[in-house]
Formats: sequence, structure tokens, C-alpha cells
Amino acid sequence: MDAETAIRTRRTHKQYGPEPVDRATLEDLLDLARFAPNHHLTQPWRFRVLGPMTLARLQEMVGGKEATKLGRAPTLVVVSAALAGDPLQDEEDLHATACAVYAVLLAATARGLASYWRTPTVLRDADARRLLALPDEERVVALLHLGPPISEPPPKEREPLATRLTFLP
Repeated sequence: MDAETAIRTRRTHKQYGPEPVDRATLEDLLDLARFAPNHHLTQPWRFRVLGPMTLARLQEMVGGKEATKLGRAPTLVVVSAALAGDPLQDEEDLHATACAVYAVLLAATARGLASYWRTPTVLRDADARRLLALPDEERVVALLHLGPPISEPPPKEREPLATRLTFLP
């Protein structure tokens, strides 16, 4: 699949088949994230793949509906940005990490995988951060849900480019 097709056909999936993404494919997807643009080549992104025990503990922390949401996809990856404390660099590193996340989403789409970018509240909780070994200087950017699709969500209507574009003199 070419890049334009991946961009135009990527969808947010909320239903997945039960098979986890195999380790080799997951490593290939995350390896592509390393090529996201980042100022001063800081490579701020960090990836944590949640195993069954970690996921179960996280689900216990939140309970109810949120626990169910965490169980939607067979593969979950916490993506964070390591920040240095300089406001300008930190902002750039957050944007770079977001670009890395998008690279993973597009690569997953190109491989026929379903994906979902979430930022659940629990990942800001001190106990959850300890569980995930997230140091204070890392900011969570995404919880990626990945797995085989069981349906194809319809495209959502987007505003025309003309409503978001200005050419300056």
C-alpha cells in the first residue's frame, strides 16, 4: 500500500480480532517510528508493550467501562516522550513523538491491521505510571491499540481543505 492510500484509508477501530500482533511485526512497526522528524535528533519516543499481567493490573485500577475499553485490542503499546525540561525542546519532542505515533498507525494500516490512538486518563495516575515504569520526565502521548480488524469503520466527513487553508502574500 502506498503512503497516500494508507493516509486516506486509516481509520479508528474499536473492535479487534483476538490474535495479538506478533512480536516481529510489532518491532517492525515501532522501528518505523524512529524515522519520524525530530529536532536535534533527540529521538524522544519510548515504547512499552503491555503484557497480560500489566494489562490486568491496569484494568483493576480503573474497573468498569474503562477496563473494558482497555481490553478491546489484543496488543497495547504505551508511547511516551522523554522530556529534557527545556520548554521549547519539550514541545518539539512531544510533536516528534506524535509524528512517530502516526507513522505506526499508517504502517499498521498498510499491513492490514486495525489501530486506535487513545490517551486514557488512567495513564496520568501516579499508581499507573509506577506500574508502567514511567519516570516523571516522560509524558504519555498515546496508548496504541493494535490488532486484526473485524470490521471496517466508515470514513468520517472531513472539512474541505479550503476551510483550513490560507495563502499569505
